[in-house]
Amino acid sequence: MKIKVCKARKKPVIIECFQWKRSMGNVGGVQYPYHSNVLGTDFHKLHKRKCGWIETLEGGHIVSEGDWIITGIKGEKYPCKDNIFKETYEFIEE
Repeated sequence: MKIKVCKARKKPVIIECFQWKRSMGNVGGVQYPYHSNVLGTDFHKLHKRKCGWIETLEGGHIVSEGDWIITGIKGEKYPCKDNIFKETYEFIEE
């Protein structure tokens, strides 16, 4: 069976976002400093409470300084590394 391969472009979707800094603390769904029971004591000691934690639809994720917190089209929140954000998104004027 031969399949037809096509090309598609992702629809433009406007998102809300902010870049997280440790000094912000608990904001926008980020828990900071995260609790050692989230990932275990060894991980907690390794990062010395410099990371945050956010619950997403896929489970919990670490949030590092400079990560963008994105609110998706259904209100879900998730982190995005700065370099990926810059390659994927552009700011718009309102």
